[in-house]
Amino acid sequence: MLKRIVPSCLVVLAVLAAAPLLSDAAQAQKMNARSVAPTPPSVGGGMPGSRGGGGGGGYRGPGWGAVIPGIIMTVPQLMQPRGDVVYEDDYGDDPPRRRPPQRAARAGRPSGVPPASERRYVPDEVVIELRNNIAPAQVDALQRRHRLARLESQPHQLTGTTLYRWRIPDRRSVPQVVRELERDNVVASVQPNYVYTLQDDAAKPAGDPAQYEVAKLRLTQAHQIVDGADIVVAVIDSGVDAAHPELTDSVVESFNAASTPMAPHAHGTSIAALIAGHGKLIGAAPKARLLAIRAFDPNGGSADGTTFAILKGLDWAAAQKARIINMSFAGPNDPAMQRSLAAAHKRGIVLIAAAGNAGPKSPPLYPAADPNVIAVSATGADDKVFALSNRGPHIAIAAPGDQLLVAVPGGYEVSSGTSYSAAEISGVMALMLERDPKLTPAQALRRLQATARDLGPKGRDSEFGAGLADAFAAVGAPAGAAADGTVPATPVKAGMR
Repeated sequence: MLKRIVPSCLVVLAVLAAAPLLSDAAQAQKMNARSVAPTPPSVGGGMPGSRGGGGGGGYRGPGWGAVIPGIIMTVPQLMQPRGDVVYEDDYGDDPPRRRPPQRAARAGRPSGVPPASERRYVPDEVVIELRNNIAPAQVDALQRRHRLARLESQPHQLTGTTLYRWRIPDRRSVPQVVRELERDNVVASVQPNYVYTLQDDAAKPAGDPAQYEVAKLRLTQAHQIVDGADIVVAVIDSGVDAAHPELTDSVVESFNAASTPMAPHAHGTSIAALIAGHGKLIGAAPKARLLAIRAFDPNGGSADGTTFAILKGLDWAAAQKARIINMSFAGPNDPAMQRSLAAAHKRGIVLIAAAGNAGPKSPPLYPAADPNVIAVSATGADDKVFALSNRGPHIAIAAPGDQLLVAVPGGYEVSSGTSYSAAEISGVMALMLERDPKLTPAQALRRLQATARDLGPKGRDSEFGAGLADAFAAVGAPAGAAADGTVPATPVKAGMR
């Protein structure tokens, strides 16, 4: 009988001893965070330590245990602490909110902090990327926590996330705020709102008005086979004058990604007409269907675009099933843009960009230097490289861009830049995709380079890439075609159809 009573008494004693601990643990869950977290009483050798201070209070142990000779007992905690919940005084009697997970450094993704020498960004803005499962209340809390002012947001289908453009209302620097946000696990990525510039040289009143690029690219011969019919080409640029005679019925849809009202601009109009012009000019793909995306806002005589506006344009172009995206602008390396370009390339979109007009000593400019983008340098009527054209191992192909006759709102002008070379290649690519719709971006690039006319040192080089593009050869010159592209007539025999 005594043998049965002793274990029972020990169990009762253990439960009675546990009661204060259970009360303390439950009370700890109700307490708001203090500078020092409450420490549970110590019993035997089975009491765990405490964790607290700063971020959240309360007893954090998994339970308590006591050891009595011959008996091991554990009484579970009635209210298991939540490591992801924070209890703060300034929330009063509100329900406890989740603690923002913190991290010391970004895992698996490079930091978005700009290099110390980089200044090509909006000085008081950041671009933040959040997962789509982040609740609005969490977004609001993130904004308050980091003392930022929300300007706009945009779901981004290419990456399956939502982009936010937030303003820094105090004197904190962009790098400082990026570092602060990178320690918050709610944030998928954060970076500056980089600034990009269109790649045209100043218009010159003099110059040969003849379209020498038509002969250089052998466009007339190529147009005997294809003309880019129904190939959708997105132009991310400044505003396009869709009413210009060169672009009658060419612009099928427009999208304003900038923050100011839509307005025609010289650069966007020039690029669009070099691709699909069919009036006084001969565009590279006169029957292509254009998506005019305004991401660059006029600033005096030029126009600037930001990371946020360009990403909006990329996403919209992908949603509209663009086969080609022309990017006649250049700027810094941009992690968010890099991810969007990779996603677009994976979808089979051909990405084409101007190499840049910063000259032979410039470091690579983006997006042209991105591995998923075809970088285009500029040449002149003498087949020499355009003096301001960027060079580098990333240059894939060359096309005329020096002293071209281009369309502008209200007329025409002569201008230069790698912007125009990129537009020519976008048009040539439209011809290639009409000829062979199944071409992948990698296959299209290989064909474009394999059919190019070598310029400069033998083989691929840093000025011309694979050489000067040849539209006629790229679309597959018919068997028996002469060097000038003419196709001999096939004699018709009686009875043949």
